[in-house]
Amino acid sequence: MPLIRPIFFALLTFGALALPAFVHAEETLALNTVLDDTLVPEFLPSAQDVRIELIPDAYLNHEANLAEHDLWPRIRSGFAMRDLDSKLVARHEKWYASRPDYLARMTDRARRYLFYITEEVERRGMPSEIALLPMIESAFNPGAYSTSRASGIWQFIPSTGKIFGMEQNWWYDGRRDVISATNGALDYLQKLHDMFGDWELALAAYNCGEGAVQRAQARNRKRGLPVNYTSLKLPNETRNYVPKLLAVKNIIANPAGFGLKLSDIPNVPYFAAVATTRHIDVKLAAQLADISIEEFIALNPAHNRPVILQDNTDLILLPADKMETFRANLESYDKPLVTWQSYQPKKGERLDKLAPRFGLSVENLKSVNGLTARGNISTGQTLLVPINAEEAEAETEFETFNMHLAADDQSRSIKHKVRRGDTLGSLARRYHVSIAKLKQWNGPLKIIRIGQAIRVRPPEQIQRSLAQRI
Repeated sequence: MPLIRPIFFALLTFGALALPAFVHAEETLALNTVLDDTLVPEFLPSAQDVRIELIPDAYLNHEANLAEHDLWPRIRSGFAMRDLDSKLVARHEKWYASRPDYLARMTDRARRYLFYITEEVERRGMPSEIALLPMIESAFNPGAYSTSRASGIWQFIPSTGKIFGMEQNWWYDGRRDVISATNGALDYLQKLHDMFGDWELALAAYNCGEGAVQRAQARNRKRGLPVNYTSLKLPNETRNYVPKLLAVKNIIANPAGFGLKLSDIPNVPYFAAVATTRHIDVKLAAQLADISIEEFIALNPAHNRPVILQDNTDLILLPADKMETFRANLESYDKPLVTWQSYQPKKGERLDKLAPRFGLSVENLKSVNGLTARGNISTGQTLLVPINAEEAEAETEFETFNMHLAADDQSRSIKHKVRRGDTLGSLARRYHVSIAKLKQWNGPLKIIRIGQAIRVRPPEQIQRSLAQRI
């Protein structure tokens, strides 16, 4: 069991602060050290100071230092799942090994979350392969969203998310919350392991549902066949699920054997949790912490809107080494913390009459709230509107996140009307898609013009023909 808890809770009430006792990552080790096959990090003594050939224990001390300061040896030491004699494992090993850039992006995203997940996995006595599961589910992309409406790094569908306590509403989706989704996923996996008594079957059930695995076992029992994972007739995705995880595990265990190098991940908490008692704009929170909006969203992907108004989920995550910056800037900040408010329109209220009351054009009102361009009549849905109508138009440009969740009909495409300053790059970041996909969904697309309608999410039938998961 780990000696420290996975997250340091700073008791911040936006006025009174108790500082957390965390270690700054930059004071602990060089963050960009690359582990090669010699496994010599930058923070160890030089060769002139350590003569390994004369000191037999030096190598062991060297390994202990690695385990202390780098997360990968710690994860490797907890591997406990058996190897599968399967061609599928070798096939997926080849796939990942032939895509070093993809693997590098995935592990770079993982550095934000993997320490916390590893702590929780160890605390529960699970094999550390489980900590790598988001690599298979989402490639550690916090905004991942599948055609089956699975969301977050653990890819919970809405119903399962609700079963494990993940609130989902207009403001907030707990399936994308790093802490609640991780705890929910591990609770679910433990339940499945208790049910099937086997991690391979538990993982299969996590992918396709316990009912599907139980039915496959029942069919085999009737025929006198084994009921273990490799003997069951399961959906194709599920048959590849465990081999894919084991392929990643094998690469992490011996990257040099696959011609790869892994960037180190510090074996210290990446983030700390801030308990809020007042609403705050997302953009301002990022500014006070001196981090980019992209970094804030990566740590807090559960918030759907540019202002955090969620009353029941009052934690935001910030990089641990930015907590003091956030505290100091917040104490000296003397302006309002929010520029947005919620508004409950009457059903049937006209949007072209409503928008000017808040200093917005109809187009901006729809864009801010993720509404489709068609239609001018309110359905009664809660709207986000500026507090100060005089400054509204200047403040309506913001990075929307997870806006594809705003449409009630997921079978429809979503289009964005190009405004001044829009570029393909800014649209790709705003809607969490690649520039290549924008071009794919919109035909020949070299130049975009003001007023042009750009498809930023295709209809579901088109999505099915594209890559299902990252």
